[in-house]
Amino acid sequence: MNQLTVFSEQDSSHALQTSSDKKEIASILKAVGVRYEQWQADAQLSESPEQDEIVTAYAKDIDRLKQEDGYITVDAIALSSDHPQKDELRKKFLDEHTHAEDEVRFFVKGQGLFSLHIVSKVYEVLCMQGDLISVPANTPHWFDMGEQPNFIAVRLFNNPDGWVAHYTGDNIAEKFSRLNNSL
Repeated sequence: MNQLTVFSEQDSSHALQTSSDKKEIASILKAVGVRYEQWQADAQLSESPEQDEIVTAYAKDIDRLKQEDGYITVDAIALSSDHPQKDELRKKFLDEHTHAEDEVRFFVKGQGLFSLHIVSKVYEVLCMQGDLISVPANTPHWFDMGEQPNFIAVRLFNNPDGWVAHYTGDNIAEKFSRLNNSL
């Protein structure tokens, strides 16, 4: 189930607001400049799809978003619990970082937990299959795919180099939730 939980940056033990209603989640996130919407994630993919297969399956929606917002780089990331580099990839995303451009993810399969550090709050967004989230440029955030990842996501960027992180050095991410893959 999709979930948004909002915390004060000072207190990860007490939620200021929670919602599992997709329209309410979209409204709350829109108020802080974050795009959140639902796409159809029903394309038939092979058991272990390659990047080209995933991008081709969702080309119509990807092209629309590229036209609307000028994204130039598209890739797909697929991680499963048996991926040999899952631990190092998870660690790469867990520290608070920013990007000089928007980071857009569309979840084709599985789930991931985005945590956005905006002003004095942390917005934890549990994204599921069919969710599209766009983290605005220069927004501090981190992402958890869990200890046993099982997701496929399409990513769009304005940067021809794709995913380029600028780590903030703040340890705030350590104080907040991690994804429990048994959800």
